[in-house]
Amino acid sequence: MSIEKNKEIVVRFLKNFSTGKIDDAMAMMADTGTWWVGGKPGKFALAGTKSKAVFTEMLKSMLATMPEGLKLTPSPSGFTAEGNRVAVEVESYGKTDSGKVYNNLYHFLFEVKEGKIQAVKEYLDTMHTKEIFLD
Repeated sequence: MSIEKNKEIVVRFLKNFSTGKIDDAMAMMADTGTWWVGGKPGKFALAGTKSKAVFTEMLKSMLATMPEGLKLTPSPSGFTAEGNRVAVEVESYGKTDSGKVYNNLYHFLFEVKEGKIQAVKEYLDTMHTKEIFLD
């Protein structure tokens, strides 16, 4: 696939996610896809590499606490693409049912192959995430 097509897949994934179409977003991942979250697994429960199925369940559990969903906004100038890799800077915003505001900054690295997302690496403020969802 072309670099532009790979970028379009990532944009569509983020749009599906942001509009609450989590199943549609995750359908864009290969069944063997993986999702890695930065941090030390012993100190941050979400950290490490997860299969698509495990990450999807983890994500749905987290989003269940956000009645209005979680909006992901990519930076217009934050995309870099080369080969089968698409990197993007993203800001999230959502409010939990307890009233806490989750507003994080990310750097995602997507690996796209044959029209499917094969792997994602997610770099984020782990302390902010822990304060909102794990404390």
